[in-house]
Amino acid sequence: MTTPAQGLHSQVLATLGLAITAGEYPPGTVLRTDELAQRFDVSRTVVREVVRVLESMHLVESRRRVGVTVLPIAGWNVYDPQVIRWRLAGADRPRQLRSLTVLRSAVEPVAAGLAAENATPEQCRELTEHALGMVATSRGRRLEEYLVHDIAFHRVVLNASGNEMFARLGDVVAEVLTGRTHHHVMFEDPDPAAVTLHVQVAEAVRERDAARAEELTRQIAVGALQELDVLAP
Repeated sequence: MTTPAQGLHSQVLATLGLAITAGEYPPGTVLRTDELAQRFDVSRTVVREVVRVLESMHLVESRRRVGVTVLPIAGWNVYDPQVIRWRLAGADRPRQLRSLTVLRSAVEPVAAGLAAENATPEQCRELTEHALGMVATSRGRRLEEYLVHDIAFHRVVLNASGNEMFARLGDVVAEVLTGRTHHHVMFEDPDPAAVTLHVQVAEAVRERDAARAEELTRQIAVGALQELDVLAP
């Protein structure tokens, strides 16, 4: 259950985080705790808690007798799921989507090849289950249901790779897939060719065909970039 204080904290954090990542507070801007408390009509304790979270994301730096300074984007924790969510909600969405999709295209094909070598029988079953779930929800404008299976499919691939660094990117991939759906950077129904490729990746992993799994996943990534050229140029 969310308490009133937690609700205020979340509201202030979301508002400030969105504003910083959208460039409303350029790097070097100094934010004063008292002014923020007055602006949001909250206690300084709430503001300090929010600032601590923003500091953990390296969006700001707090110094005594100076205030809270907004940091340059080069220092941000751009892999933080919340930072990704804020950036996708802003005007920089097309560039952020492209950046994340290029990251996926570099990582996921390799992860799929490793998954074909390392996946457990249970992980192979889950991949097939979610691939078929994507097929079942790929028509009739059922994007939210499709999204559940899409995220789960890619999480399994990353986890099944056996590489803990790849596995930690599951939340990043989940955010980009969610952002594409919620910000309407998707066709009303997913591309049938992409859906088929997911089924084929599941088959390749199950058959321990690493080269095929990697190549098919690379085709998925190329298709995603091509969609961005159309929907978020």
